[in-house]
Amino acid sequence: MLNFIKNFRNDEDGAVTVDWVVLTAAIVALGLLVGTTVRNAAIEKTKAIVTDIEEVAGTTPPAEG
Repeated sequence: MLNFIKNFRNDEDGAVTVDWVVLTAAIVALGLLVGTTVRNAAIEKTKAIVTDIEEVAGTTPPAEG
């Protein structure tokens, strides 16, 4: 039994697994952050392009408010 406890204490497989889980979670979070940022920027740029095209074509909808 004492041998089992010594081996368990010296085994580092669990620590390596935790490291990989933390790194994977960080990469996924970073990917989501970048994806969201790019998506929002693309939406804003698309709205600006649509507005420019409407102005050139003379089809600008009436201003709200």
